[in-house]
Amino acid sequence: MSPPDLRIGLDVLDRSELRRLADRDWFLRYTFAAEELALAAQMTAGRRLEFLSGRFTAKEAVLKSLGRGFFQGLAPREISIGRTDDGAPSVRFTGRAAGLSLPPMALSIAHKKNVVAAVAISIPSAGTGI
Repeated sequence: MSPPDLRIGLDVLDRSELRRLADRDWFLRYTFAAEELALAAQMTAGRRLEFLSGRFTAKEAVLKSLGRGFFQGLAPREISIGRTDDGAPSVRFTGRAAGLSLPPMALSIAHKKNVVAAVAISIPSAGTGI
């Protein structure tokens, strides 16, 4: 049996692409975990858009590293992007996704003016089925 493959997901977003959707409740509820929305609600409009853009881009990168698209079995709100104690971005699967055998993830998010990029790396163990 060969070792599982390293999987990488990359996503890049111009914040203006998310600006149109960030005011729509259905989009926010489908895309973001409750704790992400609670944090965003405490921010100024500009910071809120930056925060949500980073989270959205990270979720896209995570899905790509899992070999899935945005509408292929995992709701983006089931991918919660947080921070470790040292400030690094972290991924936690919630809801139905928490019950799946999904691999641990490493994540990086970068912001430059209106562009946001995220890279997610997953290293499936032999039992993840990815």
